[in-house]
Amino acid sequence: MQIINIDHDRCTRSYACIRTCPVKAITTRGKDGMPVVNHNRCIGCGSCLNVCASDAVSHLSDVEDTVSLLSSKHRVAAIVDPTISGEFPDITDYRKFVEMIRTLGFDYVNEVSFGVDLVAMKYHELLSNFKGKYYLLANCPSLVSYVGKFFPELTDNLAPVVTPMTATAKVVREAFGEDLKVVFIGPCLSAKHEAGLHKGTGKVDAVLTFRELRELFKRSDIKEAKVEYSDFDKPIGYLGSLYPISNGILQAAGLDDSLTGGKVITVEEKINMLDAVDEFNDHPESLKKHFNIFYHAGCLTGPGTTDQSNRYLRRTMVVDYVHKRLKGFDKGQWKKELERYMHTDLGRTFRKDDQRLPQPDNEQLEEVLKSLGKRLEETAACNACGFRSCRDFATSISQGLSKPEMCLNYSIKNKQDYIKTLKNNNEKLKKQQEGLLEKEKSLLEENQKLKQRSDTTSTLLKNLPSAAVIVDEKLKVLESNESFVKVLGEDAKIINEVIPGLTGADLKTLLPYNLYNLFMYVLENDENIIGKDVQHDDRLLNVSIYSLKPNKIVGGVFRDMYVAEVRQEEIINRVSEAIDENLKMVQQIAFSLGEGASTTEKMLNSIIETYRKKKKD
Repeated sequence: MQIINIDHDRCTRSYACIRTCPVKAITTRGKDGMPVVNHNRCIGCGSCLNVCASDAVSHLSDVEDTVSLLSSKHRVAAIVDPTISGEFPDITDYRKFVEMIRTLGFDYVNEVSFGVDLVAMKYHELLSNFKGKYYLLANCPSLVSYVGKFFPELTDNLAPVVTPMTATAKVVREAFGEDLKVVFIGPCLSAKHEAGLHKGTGKVDAVLTFRELRELFKRSDIKEAKVEYSDFDKPIGYLGSLYPISNGILQAAGLDDSLTGGKVITVEEKINMLDAVDEFNDHPESLKKHFNIFYHAGCLTGPGTTDQSNRYLRRTMVVDYVHKRLKGFDKGQWKKELERYMHTDLGRTFRKDDQRLPQPDNEQLEEVLKSLGKRLEETAACNACGFRSCRDFATSISQGLSKPEMCLNYSIKNKQDYIKTLKNNNEKLKKQQEGLLEKEKSLLEENQKLKQRSDTTSTLLKNLPSAAVIVDEKLKVLESNESFVKVLGEDAKIINEVIPGLTGADLKTLLPYNLYNLFMYVLENDENIIGKDVQHDDRLLNVSIYSLKPNKIVGGVFRDMYVAEVRQEEIINRVSEAIDENLKMVQQIAFSLGEGASTTEKMLNSIIETYRKKKKD
């Protein structure tokens, strides 16, 4: 059941809720570090509600469910915890308080004190008939939940008796009909979870905290001055009205809790409860005691109360209330009522819901503690992290439930180290700043020169008669001129009006594959392409692409061969190239002819010489 909610819009990540949670049901998540509730581990103690300075933590509200019940066709009974006597000092007479509840629309208003008396009798019977087994009294739902989740081996030691709330629900249904709807009003938050565990006559349909009850009074404008006296519906309890005080139920049960002869130890408040369960688990046969345990100071300072201060004043108010109630109390009628409801089944069983995580070994713990600046053998602890020992804290970190920053000493040391590092860095930065100022001057001068060069390059590019474009390795346009825009056509002109120079445009969307592929070739191979004729639409473009920065930046120049000036120039260039080629050929022919004539001449001279020689002979 999801009892606790955290509003992350309000949360300031102080982690106070994490520190105070006794079972670490609140942890941090992911990178944002926001606290989140693991509802499976939550025991509904409500410790997190009053430590959040930003009011980001809230609990499940049954206000609207109660309003719906009161507006339905069902008869509804309010069963009220005796803690009202300490919660509402502003109401001078409890009978006015009862009538205020009736005015909300409840058909019956009963005090839980009679249910306490019935439960107390069951405890007297159970503990007096001792057969060697020691029990944990199961009146506090947070205790029951804690044992079931984190000490499941002790569930058999939980006294098999329902809580006074459930007992009273059974009584009022027997008294007024099983179709009755029941709303519990009290100081306990974990009662919201307890209410959902029972079916049949023991079911509680909604649970209102005292805070929520005040909200309903305010919403309906119900005040003490506007109502008359009204008493609780019968049956009315006797010493069960002492239940808000931790050992009140023992008094109601007539059980001895004295130091010398008592067999029951009363324990209250968080740390004491955790220690008591630990010791009961470890040394039951040495302790030889039953334990009457409450997570808070009895019910006087439960999380559903509006003010957890003035504990002893509240205690005094409860005792005074009981004194007033017992004046003229009809004990004979009370005994008759007890006999009437004696047969009510108040037994229960408990479910094991093991939420324990694997325990890290000493090597893991030692590593965590070392990071915290502590040693495994250390026993002292400041408890600022919310744990009873540094070892427990290190275990929680190993299990992923806590963060090292929750350790106050660790955080302070880190901050001190950080401040020291900052001071050293500041001194270094101060020295570097002077050097940077000098460099800045020189960079500014260099930047001015580069800007001038860039402006000159841009001007030159824009004034080129040929189309020109410069792109990066992703074929995004860095710069282009008007001639390039004209080559691309009307669509490019429209884009150019919005984005001058087509800066940032993708060349792949501007040119066909056979053209932009040439740019990719130059980028990949760092090899220029000079004077390549490419057909584009109805134009013949003479393209030259140059690598300006290897594999990073390339520039392309396009000449439209169908433009008259370019055509004339190209004709001249190509005729010149043809003439040069022909001249080379003529030269080669002449050279060949020259060599042939020389050879012929040599042959003729040789023949003549031979002939003359023969004539002489």
